Amino acid sequence: MLPTASLTSHDWSLHRKGPIDQARHNERVKDAIRGNLGEIVGEEAIITSDGDKIVKVPIRSLDLPRFRFDENRKDQVGQGEGDSKVGDVLGEASSDRAPGQGKRAGELPGIDYYEAEITVDELAALVFEDLRLPFLQPKGRALVPSEDVRFTEVRRRGVMSNLDKRRTIKENLLRNARSGLGGYGGITTDDLRFKTWETHVKEESNAVVIAMRDVSGSMGEFEKYITRSFYFWMVRFLRTRYKQVEIVFLTHHTDAREVDEETFFNLGESGGTKVSSAYQLALNIAEEKYPTADWNIYPFHFSDGDNWGEVDNQRCLDLVRQLLERSSAFGYGEIQEGGRRSPSTLMATFVGIEDPRFIGVTITGKDDVYPALQKFFSAHDTPSEAAAR
Repeated sequence: MLPTASLTSHDWSLHRKGPIDQARHNERVKDAIRGNLGEIVGEEAIITSDGDKIVKVPIRSLDLPRFRFDENRKDQVGQGEGDSKVGDVLGEASSDRAPGQGKRAGELPGIDYYEAEITVDELAALVFEDLRLPFLQPKGRALVPSEDVRFTEVRRRGVMSNLDKRRTIKENLLRNARSGLGGYGGITTDDLRFKTWETHVKEESNAVVIAMRDVSGSMGEFEKYITRSFYFWMVRFLRTRYKQVEIVFLTHHTDAREVDEETFFNLGESGGTKVSSAYQLALNIAEEKYPTADWNIYPFHFSDGDNWGEVDNQRCLDLVRQLLERSSAFGYGEIQEGGRRSPSTLMATFVGIEDPRFIGVTITGKDDVYPALQKFFSAHDTPSEAAAR
């Protein structure tokens, strides 16, 4: 007679199975979101939401692997007739449409999609996983308290909320073994072990990001949306990852001015375009408020590339080179809805800049916002590190 297995309340594997499966499913959902960040990052519903709002992200339905048994108990289920060979066609999709007819209701199953709920903060954590300020150098370093808590020591006395259960059980087993008793039981105060912790303090370099936005009349709805979308994620990234980063907001048409954050994101478009006005103001601010010995400076500019004349393009080139002398990196993003056959005169002017700290991107659709973030905020060697290689 075969032995029978009994299930008891002490079988902890039963209690853990649900959470394990749920954790695995949640990880698969996150992997699915990671694989579609390019499409998700540019969604308007996310850009216009606040950090506490839950957004819904459409992803393909995820089934956990499992055995599927035949309900009719047929013989050789799933094994075929036994005379199949490699290359045989097992089945064809049927169609009730005559050649040339339009589309009609089909009989084949579709692909299941469901909307995964995720907060903007959780989505941001996935977006920012591999992002960092490029060419960051140790300037004006300050001690910044971190939210990370590190358990550094184990003691015999402490508060019960810091009880180290694993070490407590281990001490109990050792004490029982020394007394000639086997197993676990009879916990005493001598067995208790407590973890002590301390707040991690880290050094962080000073940095300032000068965000420049083209608000001239040539910036249409698409260009305006892309600019706001990129800067939305950039500002959130900087404030999430860095405590010592300041952000300066500039807008420009033919003239440039420093504005507050709300004005920067909501100002309408009008007037002509003179990009050099923004670069000159950024240079003035950097020289007056942020000495290069104490600050990493990052000017970022987004525009459609239309500028007032070749004279101003050359002026922009000179100013960018001056900014690069003071900056850790300079970022220029050009928005071209649907793409162009050739770059704008401004982008063509910047082609002659060979400094690796000049980072230029072209955005032709919403899906390009995430790759632009990755290119601007990817790890780079400092010039001294690159020379040492």
